[in-house]
Amino acid sequence: MNAPQRKIIHVDCDCFYAAIEMRDDPCLRDVPLAVGGRPETRGVVATCNYIARRYGVHSAMSSARALRLCPELVILPPDMARYRLASQQIMAIYQRYTDVIEPLSLDEAYLDVTGQPHEQGSATLMAEAIRRQIREEVGITASAGIAPNKFLAKVASDWNKPDGQFLIRPRDIDAFVVTLPVEKIHGVGRVTAERLHRLGIRSCGDLRRWSPADLFRHFGSFGERLLALAEGRDERPVSTDRSRKTISVEETYAQDLPDLASCLAKLPELGDRLQARLARSGSPAFKGLSVKLKFDDFSQTTVEQPGYGLSMAAFGQLLRTGYARGARPVRLLGVGVKLADDFDLPRQLRLFGRDGQPLPDSAPAGEESPPAEPA
Repeated sequence: MNAPQRKIIHVDCDCFYAAIEMRDDPCLRDVPLAVGGRPETRGVVATCNYIARRYGVHSAMSSARALRLCPELVILPPDMARYRLASQQIMAIYQRYTDVIEPLSLDEAYLDVTGQPHEQGSATLMAEAIRRQIREEVGITASAGIAPNKFLAKVASDWNKPDGQFLIRPRDIDAFVVTLPVEKIHGVGRVTAERLHRLGIRSCGDLRRWSPADLFRHFGSFGERLLALAEGRDERPVSTDRSRKTISVEETYAQDLPDLASCLAKLPELGDRLQARLARSGSPAFKGLSVKLKFDDFSQTTVEQPGYGLSMAAFGQLLRTGYARGARPVRLLGVGVKLADDFDLPRQLRLFGRDGQPLPDSAPAGEESPPAEPA
C-alpha cells in the first residue's frame, strides 16, 4: 500500500519581534520600527516592521545604515522574555493540530499534519485555523505555506506575506518550481547563487536542463541535492528532535579586521572559547568544523569541513577559504562544530589512541552551508 501524500505546513510569524512590540505599545503601530542593537555599538537589525521595510530596512542590516535609510526609525532593544512567552503560546496552538512539529526559531516551525482529522483533514483549513488562533490569542499575525514537502512549504509561506497563506498541490509542483529563482533553493546562499549565475543557471528550470554528472562536477554531492529540489523533490521528514545541532562562538569587532593576517591572529582566542563551551556542554562528539565571516559590507559566508577533532590548522584553512570569497575587511568572525549523533560517530575508536579520540580530519575546506533566513 502506498504511503499517504504528506501534508506539511510551514508557519512563519510576520516580523515577530517587532509585532510583539507593536502589540504591546499601539503607539508603535504606525511608525517605522526595528528591533536590534544600537548604532553606536555596531548593532544589527534583528527584524523590522513593514513600514520600515518600505525604506529598504531589513534584517541583518547595520542599525547605522538603517537609520541613514530611515531617519525616523525607532530602534528598540530585544526583550527575549516576552518573545519566548509568545512563542510558547504559539507552540501550544500548533500542538492542537499535530505532535509532529519542528521548530526552526521562536516564531517559525514545520508541522506535519498528514492523516490528522482536524478541519475535515484539510491542511489548508488547519493553516487558516492556526493563523486565526495566533491572531486572536497572541495578538500578532502569521503566514503559512502548505505543500507536500518542507522545501515547498517554506517557499510557499513567503508567497503571500504578511498575514496570508499559499497552497502548492502535488499537481501544481512542476509548474511552480520551473520558474522559481535558484536563490529560493534551500542551501543556496550568495556565493552558490553567483556560481550558478555564472553557469547561466538562474531558475530551477535552468537547473533541470543540466545532467546530474555535470552538476556533480561543479558542485560535488550538493549538485544532486540541487537537482532534486529544482524538481520539487524533498524527502526530509519533519523532525521532532530538538537536540542541539551545533556549538559555536563568534565575535563582532569594534574595529574591522583589515586583512587575512589579522583574522588569523584572532583564531586562537576563538578556539579557546569554543573549547571552553564544548567542555561546559560535556565534551560532546562532533562531526564537522566551521568558520563564519561577515565582511564590512555585511555580506557573509560560512565554510565547513568534516572533522572529529579540534584543529587550529583546519580552522585556519577554512578561514583562508572564506576570506578569499570576500577579500575585504571583516567585522565578525566565528568558529564552530557540528554535533554528531549515534550514526555519525566513528567506529573502531580504539584504532585512534588510548583516549578514544581520532586524529584531526584533514579533508579539504567545504562548500558554503545553508544560510539562516531572517524572520
